[in-house]
Amino acid sequence: MTKALNRNYYNDEKLTKDELLFFKKALEEKREQIERNITLSSNNVQNDDQCHLKDEADQASSMIDTHTTNAIIKEQTKSLNQINRSLHKIASGRYGICNMCEEVIDIERLKVKIFAEYCISCREIIEQQ
Repeated sequence: MTKALNRNYYNDEKLTKDELLFFKKALEEKREQIERNITLSSNNVQNDDQCHLKDEADQASSMIDTHTTNAIIKEQTKSLNQINRSLHKIASGRYGICNMCEEVIDIERLKVKIFAEYCISCREIIEQQ
């Protein structure tokens, strides 16, 4: 087992209870924001589909807008899933532990990307592949 799994992560030097609550609150706020964005974007796509466009240029423009919105929704859904996994990790005591090497993710990295699932070293390996 690795160092991160052999000790009580939250009681040692890394995340204090206050820091953990900070990350939990930030994740929950981000989740709510993304859920609102997805709902709004989905409603906009549905409204656009109901419009009866008269010429081909308007139809083409609407199709491009719909495609772009769908791509944004897909990315936001991906982020939402990462946030939900992070909240689950907080509940199970595994938040801030790299999915690949199981070492502690630097707190400064978590501050930048609160739903980081990999430490910097492992993220670089993944990106090179």
